[in-house]
Amino acid sequence: MSINAMTVTAGDALLVLKNGWDVQKSHGIKMSYMMHGRPGIGKTQVAESLARHVEGRLYDIRLTQIDTSDLRGLPYYNHETKTTQWYRPEDLPESQEPAVLFLDEITSASPFLQPTVYGLLQERRVGMHKIPKNVIILAAGNTVDDGAVAYEMGTAIADRLVHMYVAADADDWINGYAIPNKLHATVIAFIKTRPDLLETTQESMKKGDMISATPRSWERVSQIMHTVKDRRVRSIMIAGTIGEAIMADFMLVADDIAATVQVTEMVKKSRKDRIAMYPSSLHGLNAMVFGLLALAKEENANEIIEIMMDLGRLSDLRKDDVGELRKLPLAELSTHGFECLLGKLMELGLHKLVLNNPDYQDYTESRKSLGLA
Repeated sequence: MSINAMTVTAGDALLVLKNGWDVQKSHGIKMSYMMHGRPGIGKTQVAESLARHVEGRLYDIRLTQIDTSDLRGLPYYNHETKTTQWYRPEDLPESQEPAVLFLDEITSASPFLQPTVYGLLQERRVGMHKIPKNVIILAAGNTVDDGAVAYEMGTAIADRLVHMYVAADADDWINGYAIPNKLHATVIAFIKTRPDLLETTQESMKKGDMISATPRSWERVSQIMHTVKDRRVRSIMIAGTIGEAIMADFMLVADDIAATVQVTEMVKKSRKDRIAMYPSSLHGLNAMVFGLLALAKEENANEIIEIMMDLGRLSDLRKDDVGELRKLPLAELSTHGFECLLGKLMELGLHKLVLNNPDYQDYTESRKSLGLA
């Protein structure tokens, strides 16, 4: 059975869910949502981001790890009423505080559990246990074509949900997840230039390979890059995370970046002395941009703004005789980096610093002259 819903990015899925929460709060319209997608695509991260948005707790229930009694609770005999009643399971929200009830791996759950899930999705209750008003319900699961254990979703469940098929998108992942969560600059730079390697599940299945790259596995690569210093150990661990072939390409880029990118030193130098410190490769320049974004704070904001601005005219500043820098998309890199930086500085509450910076003023004037502002 095909999933005839729209294919969206994780960022779009989060936007839909935020709007769903707003509608639920303002109009009392309670809908349940379903994210389909390959393993590791970022569905759990969307649920976590939604919980932060509603400023409430995330109740993360993995339906493959429970049975019906875990959702319904345990029975006990009430001698006064002479009836069998049920203790409420602690995994279900019961207070009036905002919360996200996340029913993960719903397509992999036992068919015997599905009738119990019906009540949660449609009636917002299990037996006598009612889900409070300030709870948004979100389900997620893989499809039968994703190489994971999955069952076809029956129409009885499907009819109770607003469906989205979530697919990997490199720009969405970089700007919406990798940068805000401070993933290693080398990982971000690599995906920026090799977006085709963000998610390789289908290609790995065709080749018969067990290991594939996914947004989730790239987050583990970032953790390895941040914490493991020995290059050979890094290589072994990364190969076991994204596959040996992708690891080989990634480590070549990592070595190039490690030899050229010195963002912590760049911000300490004078504007003139920084010119020679810019990397000459596209990978290196991307890593420099994302490294600066991770480093940005009030104390170095003006210096980083200068570096981003000078990146756009680096070939002139460096008097590039060979012309190699002129082959690189310096203006695009500068614009992307500058706008990401401005967004971060605004989030940090540094509005006045940005508005009073002469380079920012030059930037806005140049965009106006091009009709872009």
